Amino acid sequence: MKAIHFVASPALAGQSVLASMQEAYGQVPLEQAEVIVALGGDGFMLRTLHRYIEAGLPVYGMRTGNVGFLMNRFEQDGLAGRLAVAQEVGLHPLRMQVETESGDRSTALAINEVSLLRQTNQAAHIRISVNGKVKVETLVADGVLLSTTAGSTAYNLSAHGPILPLGTDALALTPISPFRPRRWNGAVLPGSVVVGFEVLDHLKRTVSATADAFEVRNVIRVNVQQDRSIALRLLFDPDHSLEERILNEQFL
Repeated sequence: MKAIHFVASPALAGQSVLASMQEAYGQVPLEQAEVIVALGGDGFMLRTLHRYIEAGLPVYGMRTGNVGFLMNRFEQDGLAGRLAVAQEVGLHPLRMQVETESGDRSTALAINEVSLLRQTNQAAHIRISVNGKVKVETLVADGVLLSTTAGSTAYNLSAHGPILPLGTDALALTPISPFRPRRWNGAVLPGSVVVGFEVLDHLKRTVSATADAFEVRNVIRVNVQQDRSIALRLLFDPDHSLEERILNEQFL
């Protein structure tokens, strides 16, 4: 049996399950673990992947929360067998580089998406470039997002963006409630591109940038690209793979 390090959502259900799983299977320190088992929902899974990104360990999620697209079903029995046959999926996160009005610069990683959103009641005006070439001179919208394959079924889907099959080396660029250009619905881009966002009229039309849960306000420039030096490792039951779930979402 693999050496397991359990982590759980701070919610009551997650903590209750954590105690029973540790009693049944033990708990090893992170530095001795072969796999991390995360108990909770998708939000907790994202936090776990961010928190333990430097550990390089595969993460197997079990759903105890409300949303579990990235999670396997919860069953206390048979965990050792499930881990032995679990299928591994590798994901490259997005790296966001941001400059603010005050000149501050910061970077953050996004597993689902990087999104730019208006901060006031006025629509954002955003210029979009791909590999240094302007593709949209002025997007007038509530915002815009760039999504990974894993994130394409999250915020991207609710913004009417395309679902990207797992294994596709692509990113989804999707406007959020666009007003101009009227006929631009977004684009599917190669995974190797660098996407640049420039906030126009930024003193009047302020915009924030968010990489998953990390937010920077009053941004003026944002560059985003995949960080291929990082490969996140997710484990899924063979009969409930992430690839199959993404495929099924396209027929709902």
